[in-house]
Amino acid sequence: MVWRRTLEDPVVRPVLPDGCMDLLWNDGRLLVAGPDTQAYVPGGGPRQWAGVRFHPGTAPTFLGVPAHELRDRRVELADLWPAAEVRRLRDRIDAAADPMTALEDVALRRAADAEPPDPLLLRVVTALDTGRTVAATADELGLSARQLHRRCLTAFGYGPKTLARILRLQRALALARGGLSLAETATRAGFADQAHLARDVRELAGRTLTELSLSSPTG
Repeated sequence: MVWRRTLEDPVVRPVLPDGCMDLLWNDGRLLVAGPDTQAYVPGGGPRQWAGVRFHPGTAPTFLGVPAHELRDRRVELADLWPAAEVRRLRDRIDAAADPMTALEDVALRRAADAEPPDPLLLRVVTALDTGRTVAATADELGLSARQLHRRCLTAFGYGPKTLARILRLQRALALARGGLSLAETATRAGFADQAHLARDVRELAGRTLTELSLSSPTG
């Protein structure tokens, strides 16, 4: 997914954990946003951003870096790739009429040369996002709990339990924004009860679900 945003004070919304990673362009800089385990609050001030968001588990193949090395970090792309290559890419994007389109083109060209992501990773996301337990997911995929944890660290940046919590947070947010009550949201998203929902959302997002559901989704 490709997105564009202008950050302007005083409206600075948190970027919530979602299992994804992003390739970012900001005023001549190329950066990578690693997988978050808590809400990330961007710095203030007007800035133009463009980004390519990778489906959970797909960015490490593209970047050539295990996801856990970038967990809760924003790093310069030149720290991961050869500096000369990053300069060429940056100059191409800076010269483009639309940086967002140029950034997407960079991502598509790089992805065409990279190994395809392990299809098992999509099955991990699908299983956990439908509410299966970590143990049931491992059994379904023919993996031990340790094997599943190791593969999740490389692909997603954290273990399957954390990934399941983050996917559940996103389910709850979508349901609440769709107009469901907190009690109904808790039940349908897979929480034990409304108190469990409130506690988990506060720990991961730093705000209440009501506050989050009233704000616009963040790219």
